[in-house]
Amino acid sequence: MQRILIVEDEPEIREMIRFILEPKGFLVNEADNAQDARKLLSKHSYDLILMDWMLPGRSGLDLTRELKQKAPQNSPPVIMLTAKADESDKVKGLDSGADDYITKPFSPREMLARIKAVIRRSSSDNLALPLDYAGLSIDPARHRVSINDAPLHLSPAEYRLLLFFMTHPDRAYSRSQILDNVWGDSVYVDERTVDVHIRRLRKLLIPSGHHQFIQTIRGTGYRFTPSSLHHESTTS
Repeated sequence: MQRILIVEDEPEIREMIRFILEPKGFLVNEADNAQDARKLLSKHSYDLILMDWMLPGRSGLDLTRELKQKAPQNSPPVIMLTAKADESDKVKGLDSGADDYITKPFSPREMLARIKAVIRRSSSDNLALPLDYAGLSIDPARHRVSINDAPLHLSPAEYRLLLFFMTHPDRAYSRSQILDNVWGDSVYVDERTVDVHIRRLRKLLIPSGHHQFIQTIRGTGYRFTPSSLHHESTTS
């Protein structure tokens, strides 16, 4: 049975979400602040966290960032719940490490669809095998990236972008296709978000020369092309 943690300070919203999830077979735990959420996370393993942005004391945004940065391989996926609907807020939420972003008010059908999609995507990522392209390595099960065995520290969004590229080499994708595959087709952010994160990812790859793998395809989008260099797929 899949377990979900609701981190939300409004009791009525927590009750409504529990009413939606429990009949669908989910185990539900609740916390109304970041401190209590951390205690629950130390006791249980969760398949997903529904995280309110605005919490008393420490914000859900800060807690999400901490979880994704300190233990990305052990952190469950996070869907941010918030009344903040501006494009810049959505980008900020996703940059913190959230896997999806739902604005209040939301419909039960929308919430269930997004929960299932995020859990399915997370499970698929964990089943992927390690990959190595000319020293650029990614291990989805351990959520680790390295270059010539030296760890490369990426933001959650940069990691998901690189994982998508490395598991889909030598094919051109439009910005909208990258958004759908990396952030999910239910996350409504501007296509310029892709350009921003690709610039950041390329910058991190410049010292090793691996930035050349990410090619801009004029009139289309981007392509990850390591085929001219050594390609090796490994298994753990």
